[in-house]
Amino acid sequence: MGSLGPAVVAKMGGGEERKETAVVGFQMPLHYPRYKKADYEAMPEWRVDCLLREYGLPPVDGGVDDKRRFAMGAFLWPDQY
Repeated sequence: MGSLGPAVVAKMGGGEERKETAVVGFQMPLHYPRYKKADYEAMPEWRVDCLLREYGLPPVDGGVDDKRRFAMGAFLWPDQY
């Protein structure tokens, strides 16, 4: 199984060594967003930007409508929009 990040070796008391892996990059938030299509359609641009950044998604080029469509495509099931 592969590593999730760079390994760090920590010296413990008594000469013991413990290897730890640091998680770097994307980290899934604890909860999946629970917005409906109407919520995304009314969401201000700054909030859409924050939501995408929080979930580690790339910034979206274009206007607020493009960002909303991207967020709906990422977070809504097909039958929800």
